[in-house]
Amino acid sequence: MDAPDVTTANEGGESTLTVVVAGAANLAIAVAKAVGGILAGSSAMLSEAAHSMADTITEVLLLTAVKRGERPADDQHQFGYGQAHYFWAFIAALATFTAGSVFSIYQGVHTIIEGEEAGDYLVSYIVLAVAFVIESISLGQAIRQVRGGAKRSRMHPARYLRRTPDTALKAVAFEDSAALVGLVVAALGLVVTEVTGSGLFDGIASIVIGVLLAFVAVTLGRDNASYLVGRSAAPAVQDLIRRTLNETPGVDDVVMLYTQHLGPHELLVAAKVDFTDTGSDDIERTAENAEQRLKEAIPALREVFLDPTPRRTQ
Repeated sequence: MDAPDVTTANEGGESTLTVVVAGAANLAIAVAKAVGGILAGSSAMLSEAAHSMADTITEVLLLTAVKRGERPADDQHQFGYGQAHYFWAFIAALATFTAGSVFSIYQGVHTIIEGEEAGDYLVSYIVLAVAFVIESISLGQAIRQVRGGAKRSRMHPARYLRRTPDTALKAVAFEDSAALVGLVVAALGLVVTEVTGSGLFDGIASIVIGVLLAFVAVTLGRDNASYLVGRSAAPAVQDLIRRTLNETPGVDDVVMLYTQHLGPHELLVAAKVDFTDTGSDDIERTAENAEQRLKEAIPALREVFLDPTPRRTQ
């Protein structure tokens, strides 16, 4: 059986590094595209530079998500600030959609309707090649973190990435993958445009990139929204919680179980438990033992609330 799909606390530093690497990569790509656009006299490449700068802003928002979500609990936020992670990651998804997808589709439609000179193709190819290398480095860092988390959770990396509550990691992996695909599409558009002499294909490539970014943005936005409104733990995690409680000496049955992600590294568990009919002191010791067993089974578990509740008899 797979291990719980709850990101452990020691992955917070890895997420920070992954986002910082992605942000630095996008900034470097923006500079490369800007230089290429100036040298080639290509407004399209300059537009791509603006697009990469928008991606850099997205990474800044993701870094804000990681750092805000790691703040300790206080009197006003007694369960901590983990939900801030999902709020800022949701804003980053919106930025990807507005600054990336909408702009790319607009640029593609504008190129198809108005036409546009591509400038020096050689410079454009060099810039795209440099951008591909830099994006690959950024994606490599994300893949290393995904593989590490998948190994700890005994999952396939693709499944881990799909199920991890660390949406900042998911955003970097998805956006870098989309960026690499987008660079290939852009290169193909340039090649066909150079061969045919028609800017139509360059415009179509830009629209395809915009649609791809829209898909990524909607997927990430929906994922973060789900956690913001109180997403419960995965069925496998809930099964593990029930099994751990039921195997605790002094517990007869788990009457009701409630779970909620407080953040990428924190999970809340509340349960109505039918304890063996003994004295209150025994129930307290059993509850303490059950909580300890749960935290050993799920390191990311932050809060446990057990309410003694007898089973309903028919």
